[in-house]
Amino acid sequence: FFFSVRVPYFIDLKRPQDQGLNHTCNYYLQPEEDVTIGVWHTVPAALWKNARGKDQLWFEEALGSSHPVILYLHGNAGTRGGDHRVELYKVLSSLGYHVVTFDYRGWGDSIGSPSERGMTYDALHVFDWIKARSGDNPVYIWGHSLGTGVATNLVRRLCERETPPDALILESPFTNIREEARSHPFSIYRYFPGFDWFFLDPITTSGIKFANDENVKYISCSLLILHAEDDPVVPFHLGKKLYNIAATSRSFRDYKVQFVPFHTDLGYRHKYIYRSPELPRILR
Repeated sequence: FFFSVRVPYFIDLKRPQDQGLNHTCNYYLQPEEDVTIGVWHTVPAALWKNARGKDQLWFEEALGSSHPVILYLHGNAGTRGGDHRVELYKVLSSLGYHVVTFDYRGWGDSIGSPSERGMTYDALHVFDWIKARSGDNPVYIWGHSLGTGVATNLVRRLCERETPPDALILESPFTNIREEARSHPFSIYRYFPGFDWFFLDPITTSGIKFANDENVKYISCSLLILHAEDDPVVPFHLGKKLYNIAATSRSFRDYKVQFVPFHTDLGYRHKYIYRSPELPRILR
């Protein structure tokens, strides 16, 4: 977990307006005792003027307005204030979505010790918090990179309790954390004898799985996968492999499963798919 990498530095997460998010409110929620997570809620751009100067209660009530909601689960390094994340919030807001995002326990200004279980529980807590305020408005889950592992953990649990989201969006997903760690550019020793034993086995032994490939077999809602062919962090072939598993899973037989690749020439790499002029059409 790269929770200590808080790029860009010197951001006051209590002030999302410093990042150009003038229609965003900062909250703090408490999923468990001794755990506090920092949350940003950006309203749709159509509500921008009304949002100026409003307090947290107004923002919470605004979730009940007739706009869909996206719960965004970010990747490993940095915070909810990361540059590419902020740009995506702006795009989604301009398309008419509420965007709710947060830092997992241990990330940003959130308090607690990181773990796969804890990150998933944080996401579940925020999802339930949204549903308690959003009425009948659609709620979508969007995970990016490591956040796709949190997202499929969350949605599998939601489907098992028969409260699925309206759709799941996975941006730059992997199959499972072991395959991703083997493919990651930091894994420069993967061709040496004993790499699995020394690097990968301890990850598995410690209970960190983020098993997207297993989770999708138990998910029943529409699924959209977005992946850039030139992604240097999560290889494109892992996203395609995950799609092939999901597309043939019986759990998706009544739901749309779509894979959208972005050509290398576009240069979107790992975190710039938000720049695509096709994104509004794809999401519609």
